[in-house]
Amino acid sequence: MLRAAVGDGWPAAQVDAAAELLANSNGKFPSGARKLPSDLVSAVQRERLIAAMLRAAAELGYRQATVQDVIDRAGVSRPTFYEHFANKEDCFLAAFDTTATRLRDRIDDAAAKGGDNWRDRLRFSLEELLRFVSQEPDSARALIVEARAASAAALLRRDALLDYFSGCVDSLVRDHLSTATSHSEITAAGVVGGVEALLYSRLNKGELDDVDALLPSLMYFVVLPYEGHEAASEELAVALG
Repeated sequence: MLRAAVGDGWPAAQVDAAAELLANSNGKFPSGARKLPSDLVSAVQRERLIAAMLRAAAELGYRQATVQDVIDRAGVSRPTFYEHFANKEDCFLAAFDTTATRLRDRIDDAAAKGGDNWRDRLRFSLEELLRFVSQEPDSARALIVEARAASAAALLRRDALLDYFSGCVDSLVRDHLSTATSHSEITAAGVVGGVEALLYSRLNKGELDDVDALLPSLMYFVVLPYEGHEAASEELAVALG
C-alpha cells in the first residue's frame, strides 16, 4: 500500500527499505533514512500523516481530533506536519482525496470484470465496495461519516464522490440495459444515496463484522428500480441457494 501511495517514481527496493526502517523504528525515520532520496522520505512522511489523519478521525471524530493527535499517530514532528499541510482541514482533505481516488480505481477495476452484463458489473462493484469498508474501516469512515462533519469543502468532495458513482450507475444501465431509458438520472442518485446511507449507519455504529453479507440485499435494492421485483429477487435467491 505504501508503494502504491507514494507512486512508482522510485525503485521498489528503496520504498521497501523506507517501509522497513519505519517498521523497526516506531514510525520515526532513523538516521539510516538519510541514505534514501530526500523526496522519497518526504513522500513517505506525507503518506504516514494521511494514514494518521484517517486513524485519528476514525478514533476521535474529525471535530475532536487535533493536529497533535495526527502527529502522535504518524510519529513525526510538528514542523514535518506543517511542511506538508497548512492545518488539520488541509490534511483531512488530502486524506479524503487520496482515499476517494483509490476507491474509485478499485471499483472501476472490479466493474470491468463483469464484461457486458450490467448485473455482473454491478455485483463486482458492490463486492469491492464492501471489501473496502471491511478492510479499510478508517478510510471508509472518513469518506462516509467524518466528511459530513468536517467542513464545507469536505462536504463538496463527498457530494462529488456520490455524483461520480451515480453517474457510473446511470451510464451502466443505459449502456447495458434496454429498459434503462425509462429512468432518469435521479434513479441512480437515489440508489447510490441509499447504499451510502446504509454504510453510514453501519460505520457509525461500528457494525462491520458481517458487512460482506449485505451484498444480496444491496443487489436487490439496486436492481429493483430498473428491472422490477422478480429480477431483483433473483439476487436474493442466489444468496439463499
